[in-house]
Amino acid sequence: MASTPRRPVNPMEAAEALFKPAKKQAAPAVERRSPPKVKEMVSIKLDSDVLEHFQNDGPGWQERINDALRAVVDAQKGE
Repeated sequence: MASTPRRPVNPMEAAEALFKPAKKQAAPAVERRSPPKVKEMVSIKLDSDVLEHFQNDGPGWQERINDALRAVVDAQKGE
């Protein structure tokens, strides 16, 4: 049974085999935090009556919810 040798016999092939480009490993994922005061899209579950309260005044209900939550955060910081 004739098979090719595992190591190259030709010195030129041996040298080329040593310098074959290595496969690059993927860099680990880096968690990047968003800058402060930037709004992020989130999914949140709210009671239907709470959602209805904020939606009754029409468009801008998401900003009104954000303003209400901001008031709670600011009040707790002031304590």
